[in-house]
Order: sequence, then C-alpha cells, then structure tokens
Amino acid sequence: MAGDLEGKVALVTGSGNGIGRATALAFGRENAKVLVSDIDIAAGKETVRLIEKLGSEAVFVRADMAEESDIKALIEATVKTYGSLDCAVNNAGIEGEILPIAENPVENWERVLRINLTGVWLSMKYEIQQMLGQGGGSIVNIASIEGLIAFPGASAYVASKHGVNGITKTAALELMQSNIRVNSVCPGFIDTAMVDRLVTPVPEVTEVIAMSPAGRRGRPEEIAEAVIWLCSDKASFVSGHTMTVDGAYVVQ
Repeated sequence: MAGDLEGKVALVTGSGNGIGRATALAFGRENAKVLVSDIDIAAGKETVRLIEKLGSEAVFVRADMAEESDIKALIEATVKTYGSLDCAVNNAGIEGEILPIAENPVENWERVLRINLTGVWLSMKYEIQQMLGQGGGSIVNIASIEGLIAFPGASAYVASKHGVNGITKTAALELMQSNIRVNSVCPGFIDTAMVDRLVTPVPEVTEVIAMSPAGRRGRPEEIAEAVIWLCSDKASFVSGHTMTVDGAYVVQ
C-alpha cells in the first residue's frame, strides 16, 4: 500500500534496534527508500532484511556517530545510493554511565556528549548541506523527556538531550524559509534495551514507570509514528517543535 512518504529517501541513524529500527520499518511500510545505519553491522543488516520483507528498498551503511568522517560519508552514501535525502532521523545515542555528578568521570561526560550532541549536530550539518542543495527536506532529532526534565545520575545524558532540543529549535529558525523543517521527538520510558540497562543499576526506575499516568512503557512503534507524521506533508507547517511522546509522564 502506498504511503504519504512513498518514493522518498529516508536516513535513520541507530536503526539496528529499538526506536531506530521501528522508525526504519515505519518508513518501509510507507514505501520510502531507507538508508539504515548503525554501529552494529549484524543488527543493521537485520533491519534491512525486515524492510525488504515488507517489499520496500533498504541498504545498510555502518557509521560511528563519534566520527565526523563516518557521518559525512554516511550522507554521501545516501545520496549516491538513492539520489537525494528527503527525511533524516538522527536517532543514534547512548545513555553512558549512571553516576552522580561528583563521581562521574570526565571520560563518560565527553563520550556521551560526543555521540548524543556533537554527533547529532554533525549529522544535521551534512544533512542540511544536502537539503539546501536539493531544495528542501525534513529532519527529526530523537531527544528524550530528559531533554525537558532531569533524572538523578544522568547528568551527561540530560545535558546532551537538552542540547539536542536547543539545536533543533535553532536550525528550525535558520531553515524554515529554505523549505527545511527541523523537529525533535522526546520519548518517555520506552520498551528498549536502553531502558532495560537503566532499570538494572537504578531499580527505582521500575517504580517510576509504574507510577506514570500510562502505567506502562511506550512501544518503539509509537515513537516511530510520531516521526513519520513529522516527516510527512501533513506536518508542513510544523518546525521547531519538541513533540513529547511519553504517556503524559512530564505533565504530572
């Protein structure tokens, strides 16, 4: 079945699993051409297989979001493969070590900021260059509710995701008249491996999730649907928006 994004070219970073994979599959169901990227080769190739099973086109390119050369090459590979870049979803990220600020090594801080914030900024830089040349496009950055509120022990992650929301808004102001829309999605606690890793060292997280209005974790597919809408023409007047998808967690 044809979708709103049929024939469009979509890049999804960190699409080997979790929200990234769900988003890549959602683009596949829309009959978009999908560039799957991840640091995990086996996981990325499995995402491609699942998209092809839907009857859509996809290719995999390994890229490390900590390396500018990888990011630049990823955008170039997308355009070389499919001829354009219509939708870019900057999803790749890490949580880092969960430690109080006073005990947090600078190496942890720098690694999280390098991937989650600088990696997104660099991705946007090269995506924007391509989109300016072709006359438009849509960028969605995956932030977090921790880009809106805080969580004890996650200072680096919280800082990185606040930063993602900030550069999203800045880019939206810079680019609206160039037919490039830039938005962010802030997932709450989602049923992913990252949240599983968070729950293990911080058991209180399970209680926090249980006490949320939804009373459950979100599904990766629920985040993917928000991304698809933001990338579609249905959101043609939406830019600079921080869309919270969290089962009403942050409004408590």
